[in-house]
Amino acid sequence: MGQPQDVPLVSMDLLIGEPLALDLVNTRARDFDALDAAGDFQTWLARQADRLTPPSAPLTAAGLAAVRRLRGHVESALNAVRDGAVPPDAAIAALNEAARAAPPYRVLEWRDGSFRTGTDRDGDDLARLLAQLAEAAADLLTDSAVGRIRGCEGPDCRMVFLPAHPRRRWCSPDLCGNRVRVARYYQRHKPT
Repeated sequence: MGQPQDVPLVSMDLLIGEPLALDLVNTRARDFDALDAAGDFQTWLARQADRLTPPSAPLTAAGLAAVRRLRGHVESALNAVRDGAVPPDAAIAALNEAARAAPPYRVLEWRDGSFRTGTDRDGDDLARLLAQLAEAAADLLTDSAVGRIRGCEGPDCRMVFLPAHPRRRWCSPDLCGNRVRVARYYQRHKPT
């Protein structure tokens, strides 16, 4: 599992740089959902280019709906694990189904005078994308770090993150952290 960055990137009010499964859950922010419009999701995919193979064309409305459904299953499984509960059977089944729809396989290539191996996937663009996202969720759900996932303490923030430091309280010190500090300052200095 890739390590989260020390300083998360906030783009379009989305938290980027956490484990991929958390970044998927975080595509829905307080007042924004990157899965509402293909262009917004394409921007999110471009930010994930080092971790995902993006589809060759923007997703259709049906494709966005499929990613939205998968995101819901990932979120429900993560929330159950965070709460110490049994994840819903439907979430586990949906993640397995998505991963099974585009299985990875090794590819042998001859490059620069020697053999190399790579990985490819069966399935169409959407199936490959969903499989990658489902596998990222499986990696996170089976990682011992899953118990450290936290929700942002910022007011009305729904972002989740895997803190690199145990004292981290906000999705972003520049976004929610600053809002909380400004609100505290105002409370201390407002006229009575």
